[in-house]
Amino acid sequence: MKRMGALALLIMSVSHAHMALAHGVVGDYIFLEPLVAEDPTPANELDFLRPGWVKSIEANDYSIGFELEKALYRDQDDMPRFSLSVATGWHHLAPFEGRSADGFENLELGAKWAFVYSLEHEFLASIGLAVQLPVGAAGIREQSHTSLGPVLLWEKGMGDLPNLPVLKYLRPFGIQSDVGYLPALGGHTSHDLFADGVLEYSLLYLSNNVHDIGLRPPFRNLFLFTEFNYDQLIAGPSGETFPHILITPGIAYVGYRFQVSVGTQLALNHASVPGTHAAVLGLLDIFYDSAFPPWGNWTINKGFEE
Repeated sequence: MKRMGALALLIMSVSHAHMALAHGVVGDYIFLEPLVAEDPTPANELDFLRPGWVKSIEANDYSIGFELEKALYRDQDDMPRFSLSVATGWHHLAPFEGRSADGFENLELGAKWAFVYSLEHEFLASIGLAVQLPVGAAGIREQSHTSLGPVLLWEKGMGDLPNLPVLKYLRPFGIQSDVGYLPALGGHTSHDLFADGVLEYSLLYLSNNVHDIGLRPPFRNLFLFTEFNYDQLIAGPSGETFPHILITPGIAYVGYRFQVSVGTQLALNHASVPGTHAAVLGLLDIFYDSAFPPWGNWTINKGFEE
């Protein structure tokens, strides 16, 4: 109980009356960082702590993920347009039979370019390139070949809906989505196809842009979201090419300098049940350009700016 009280004080201490956030801002809408799906917006952020627990039919998987993304180009509207990222994670596998294993998973490198956006319509689309390098520990890494492939991402806020009774309460909804294909560059395994969709509802947008219902921080800054996650090996070992379809509901607090999220995962098809008996996912995302300007805002074309 004391820990929960301390967390609430921490959240309130970094809240601001106005929310000119550095992450995911397209027009008047602030998009959250999803738990599983890829974020379409190039950004300066550090996923400092991404804890997870997944109970499968064979083992408990305890993990902590890390990701660093740096926006390197901003346009005349001060919109970040291009970023690079690097990510990995540490796992501890505790099988119900046999010896446990732990170590780092493969290294993931990424590049993202927002090729079109509309501030008026709260819309952004980007294309990315993802690379997975097989440098993880044996028994932890998912595959032993380098993978390389494209990712298409987009997001849309519903703020341009008519400001009419009842209908206006749909304006705080936002949608994020991605689809990607990562074929292995060697061997015949891990030709991976994935797609994700995120439906989110911003209480912050509701309070600031639709109707102030009297929420105070930290409740004013909450997002309710549900992700739909699809992943499938298009080519792979026999019996391992069935689609995995999951739903990931959760709640997020989005502040000026960080985001905290927590969610769970449920299987939506029979092939996903053995790998997801129970799951808890978390995220602490640091917006380091807000916490540590001006170097956090450095870009190739604009240099150091406050």
